[in-house]
Amino acid sequence: MKTVNMYALSTCPWCMKTKKFFTGHNIPFSYIDYDLADEATQTRILGEIDAAGATGFPFVRIGDETISGYQPERYSHALGI
Repeated sequence: MKTVNMYALSTCPWCMKTKKFFTGHNIPFSYIDYDLADEATQTRILGEIDAAGATGFPFVRIGDETISGYQPERYSHALGI
């Protein structure tokens, strides 16, 4: 199984849906809520998002693939489910 990491906002409805997608499909994932993170972590997250050319949250990395926004079809494809 590919590693799934996510950066989210604690109040973002699309981020919540993304978390529910992974939980509902029994996909182990880790996440950091950007708005609750310390300043150094926020700076690191913004750097990763900018480097990937992403435009917002949720920001999901599945293996080597990055997906910006709530895109369950792309999550499924990247995971092979």
